[in-house]
Amino acid sequence: MRSMILKYNPETTSTDFDEADRLYFEELSYERVMDIYELENASGVVVSVGGQLPQNIALRLQETGKANVLGTDPRDIDKAEDRQKFSEILDSIGVDQPAWKELTSVEAAEKFAQEVGYPVLVRPSYVLSGAAMTVIRSQEDLKDKLEAASNVSPDHPVVISKFIEGAQEIDVDGVASKGELIIHAVSEHVEQAGVHSGDATLVLPPANLDQDTMDRVKEIAQKVAKAWNITGPFNMQIIRAEDPEGGVPALKVIECNLRASRSFPFVSKVLGTNFIDVATKAIVGKDVPQPTDLMAVKRDYLATKVPQFSWTRLAGADPFLGVEMASTGEMACFGKNLVEAYWASLQSAMNFRVPEPGEGILFGGELSKNWLATVVDYLAPLGYKLYAADAEVKEYLETKSKHKINVEIIEFPKEDKRALREVFKKYDIRGVFNLAQARGKTVMDVDYVMRRNAVDFGVPLFMEPQTAMLFAQCMSEKLPRPEGIPSEVRRWSDFIGGKPL
Repeated sequence: MRSMILKYNPETTSTDFDEADRLYFEELSYERVMDIYELENASGVVVSVGGQLPQNIALRLQETGKANVLGTDPRDIDKAEDRQKFSEILDSIGVDQPAWKELTSVEAAEKFAQEVGYPVLVRPSYVLSGAAMTVIRSQEDLKDKLEAASNVSPDHPVVISKFIEGAQEIDVDGVASKGELIIHAVSEHVEQAGVHSGDATLVLPPANLDQDTMDRVKEIAQKVAKAWNITGPFNMQIIRAEDPEGGVPALKVIECNLRASRSFPFVSKVLGTNFIDVATKAIVGKDVPQPTDLMAVKRDYLATKVPQFSWTRLAGADPFLGVEMASTGEMACFGKNLVEAYWASLQSAMNFRVPEPGEGILFGGELSKNWLATVVDYLAPLGYKLYAADAEVKEYLETKSKHKINVEIIEFPKEDKRALREVFKKYDIRGVFNLAQARGKTVMDVDYVMRRNAVDFGVPLFMEPQTAMLFAQCMSEKLPRPEGIPSEVRRWSDFIGGKPL
């Protein structure tokens, strides 16, 4: 049996161009796929390993082109891609999801947002993943967003769903055969929910999920595999939200793709099982292994996968993580524990330099949360010089920190990049922690200016709260501290969701 690969990005096959018998560089469109399918007299086509584009044309390949689509039936793929069908199936199998509604007018959108409460997530109705999504935190922002689009109508509806703040996101990669779950991997995100999974730091095996949560996640994966009659790879994102009354945390499915995800190589390497090999056997229906619970195996290590960003190539862009993907690569490292693995992974990033004790650290961002105070609690004993761009941040840090610290206010010329570079040089600023809750609305926003120029000046930037606190913990444990300073500090895991557990 011969195999053909169709790709439109030559770079993705530069290291393994000889894996297939024949390699085509063409666009992933219905017409080109059918041209090659007929030219090669193919016996089948696999649409679950090429990202989103093959999924979009799967149903047409089968129904119009009469191609033999291997693996999960395209009609079942359509039931996962269509938000209404997706939601109805989740309801029918007893799997929870955030409240959502498809709306055709600004007035209806405002009414629904008030019913579920802000913040909400707004996106075009045809989008399941991160593209074109926006987190809205007020009625004024919602109106601006929808009226600026100027095309909210019955022909162009928007989907609004409740955005759950302070939640943790869980990634599930799995392989099923004829609706039965064969293998699965459960990874936790370090970042708070709302950061695109492609930009998230994955931890496998999870460092902070209890056994009850792991069992419930597996049960959801089994129900989803059966409901969509999955044969081949699939990926899910699940939100874990604490119960305000202290009950069992809620698990809500926010997305399910019936295809291999970008984390398949990572989970395969970490768990020692080739997920795509198992998926291939399931797709062709030969030598399919018996169901195995890889997550039940106790391991004396874990691994973290961290994103690589290219902010310097995007002049003027705001280095801020959200629901749309921004990273362009990734690195992964093993360790005996989370601190060791994350410390190694992050230092694998291009041009990353750990600020050394005695150098300057600049702080800014949200002051209604305990994020910045937690970072300072880790860093203060190490002998860093602490700076802020305004008196409010200085007062917050000096008041909230458990240590007696001095934060110096520095001049911060927002409109003169050359002058600001001199300020960074003058105070030897070698790290920036800017933990804002939302993007800057103008180019004069102090947090935007701080983030953007940290990137432009080659200074390590931490702009996501959970990863900032974890890295600060790594610095506290890995860097030498002056004699006489105790090492007792709170752990990052005490602050999952932005508050002590």
